Amino acid sequence: MGHGSSKEESESSLAGSEKSARGSRRSRLKQRLHLHSRAKSVSHHKRLDDAGDFAGIALLTLVQAEMKFKDKWLACLAFGEQTFRTNISPQTDKPVWNSEKKLLLEKNGPHLARISIFETNKMSRNNLVGYCEIDLLEFLARDSDSNSETLDLLNPSTSDKIVGKICVSCSVEDPIETEKSFARRILSIVDYNEDGNLSFSEFSDLINAFGNQVAANKKEEIFKAADKNGDGVVSMDELAALLAIQQEKEPLMNCCPVCGETLEVSDKLNYMIHLTLCFDEGTGKQVMTGGFLTDKQASYGWMFKLSEWAHVSSYDIGLNSGSSAAHIVVFDRRTKRLVEELIDEKIVLSMRAIYQSKLGLGLLDTGAKELLQSISEKQGRKMNSVESAKDIPKFDQINLADVKHPLEHFKTFNEFFVRELKPGARPIACMDRDDVAVCAADSRLMAFKSVDESLRFWIKGRKFSIHGLLGKDQCSSGFIDGSLVIFRLAPQDYHRFHFPVSGTIQKIVNIPGCLYTVNPIAVNSKYCNVFTENKRVVSIISTAEFGKVAFVAIGATMVGSVTFSKKEGDHIKKGEEFGYFSFGGSTVICVFEKDAIEIDEDLLSNSARSLETLVSVGMKLGVPKKQAKTGLPNLEKCVLQD
Repeated sequence: MGHGSSKEESESSLAGSEKSARGSRRSRLKQRLHLHSRAKSVSHHKRLDDAGDFAGIALLTLVQAEMKFKDKWLACLAFGEQTFRTNISPQTDKPVWNSEKKLLLEKNGPHLARISIFETNKMSRNNLVGYCEIDLLEFLARDSDSNSETLDLLNPSTSDKIVGKICVSCSVEDPIETEKSFARRILSIVDYNEDGNLSFSEFSDLINAFGNQVAANKKEEIFKAADKNGDGVVSMDELAALLAIQQEKEPLMNCCPVCGETLEVSDKLNYMIHLTLCFDEGTGKQVMTGGFLTDKQASYGWMFKLSEWAHVSSYDIGLNSGSSAAHIVVFDRRTKRLVEELIDEKIVLSMRAIYQSKLGLGLLDTGAKELLQSISEKQGRKMNSVESAKDIPKFDQINLADVKHPLEHFKTFNEFFVRELKPGARPIACMDRDDVAVCAADSRLMAFKSVDESLRFWIKGRKFSIHGLLGKDQCSSGFIDGSLVIFRLAPQDYHRFHFPVSGTIQKIVNIPGCLYTVNPIAVNSKYCNVFTENKRVVSIISTAEFGKVAFVAIGATMVGSVTFSKKEGDHIKKGEEFGYFSFGGSTVICVFEKDAIEIDEDLLSNSARSLETLVSVGMKLGVPKKQAKTGLPNLEKCVLQD
């Protein structure tokens, strides 16, 4: 009895040990599946709402480059709202990366990829040396037997200078081959002896790790179907093909084994897209690292990761709080890509100190407002002097190809700053149709259906109101709950503003005020109201399609003056020039009457994320609300590009 008891205990212990070993092995397997996942880049894949918009999954590979000098090189790939980076090459003038990334292509989604090359010989900052852009849909549609092409790398300061070349490869995966490839990669995780064959025990571990009880009950049946000769093992290719077929009939996974996100098995397209893109993050191959918003952020490398961990800097989509954001990231409507606005760090710190604290605003109230006025007037005089012309070549953040006159034409810096563009440089969407409103300036745009929404997502000043913005004599009852569109101009922008609608100028009224900065850090301040306290000019435009539209040109720090090229009583056409800001950045605000305009959905959705949209003069803004409800005519001629 005693021995019997010991034997039972021993067998029980052995069984428990085996069970524990299996459990431990299963835990290790799950850990391996999650080991390489990068939460920022894989846990929120974009969902396709319309299967008809699916163009394929592109496999883009950055192969190698030829540069003008030797260094350690890093390549970044920006596509849509994601940016990826390669490893850093050894010291060479011909870096080889062979780094690949799979990208979801949509017919109406982002398809312009930007490749940036950085030299990494400095510890704290990497230098952008060259870049190129590639339209993936056009690249894949070209008549060529080769998937590869060598592209010129352009100088970021002047696009007419070539600084190197890069070889890229791009192809579209067949959905069936994508599924088989996915199955091969995931099965390789449980091929413990790496012989290319799986035993039933290895396959069983994989199915159990999925946590799908239905699949667990069928694993023996599936395995036997693949084991044609009955020797207890199957080849990787045979099992991969069988799994791909089974996944089409009845998916084996209810959740992603990499990021853990629950998958809707009924939505086969999104299911396949998610697994394909997500699993690539953990393959251990030369897959580019993700989790970045812009190429500048990606180029920081470990320094960025360290600062993020230490809360020294804060990168996020949108600017929810001016006091916590060290960088401004905006969405480029033309390229459908996130870009970073360059602001000197010292200026950011000083703006925070002034506009994000009661103490800072208290200083403004005790004389600094007059100081801002004095500085702006002094700077205006300086920019109008002949000596200021020497600073024109240093201002290299613009596209000179669009400028109407050569640089030697400008006798002062301010003449250059208010430069005109060549005819046709800014196409006007649906020029012959007054029922399509357009963007008024090259700017960063925020659009809201109502003032309440603007206060919730962007303007944090406690006392902001349409009445305060327009003034009591210009603010009719229709504007009170109307739609608001904010066009913020940065110093590097084209500084002439244009009419968003066609109609007649009823009145132009000057409202005196301060010259606060219009940077989002100030706009997001809860201690001051930039838009209602700054010097501004309010124009009321009467239109047939949109009712009355209030057009507000707001002065700001360093803006010496606002000049108008039209006057009261003039009949105007959308897209025509209305005026310009002298040196500095500033803002135009358009207020539409309640229920007068249906603003484009992409502009509203970005604004609801506190994300500014980078737009150009003439891009489509919206249509009359009544027209949007009854259905739109053909708008194919409307253009979005610069």
